[in-house]
Amino acid sequence: MDAALLWTLLCGALILVGMAGIVVPVLPGSVLIGLSLLAWAIAVASPVGWIVFGVGAVLVTAGMLASSVLTGRTMKKRRIPGWSVLAGAVLGIVGFFVIPVVGLLVGFAAGLFLSELIRQRSLAPALSSSVAALKAVGLGILVEFGFGSVAGGTWILGTWIYFAIR
Repeated sequence: MDAALLWTLLCGALILVGMAGIVVPVLPGSVLIGLSLLAWAIAVASPVGWIVFGVGAVLVTAGMLASSVLTGRTMKKRRIPGWSVLAGAVLGIVGFFVIPVVGLLVGFAAGLFLSELIRQRSLAPALSSSVAALKAVGLGILVEFGFGSVAGGTWILGTWIYFAIR
């Protein structure tokens, strides 16, 4: 098997893992996609590889920044402190191991709600701010996934061009 083909298959698998990592934040999503594109560019040592890496790196960076800005803006607007999200993340990790498949989401939502309930001492405002935070996080994930998908599509186009002109 050709080394370039082997690297292409490996990087494709890592890009898929990166896409899953955007949705399931336990894995390093966008960073893994960017590193996979870099590894592919180095492995194929072609201008096509470096162009794909450059475009893909811009896309995953834009996705991470857009996700952070959209999520942060909503959190700031609703005055949801960072420790509430941290509590959600901690319980999300616990939930990941306790409840198969959906434990991360259930744990995150429960941790966020409990920390907001402790902070606000009232059910309705805690529920409202928790739902707003979950929507913000969901929108951030969706935006980052979109940018990651376009970066992955750029890689697919780049591999097609690379193997066509090789």
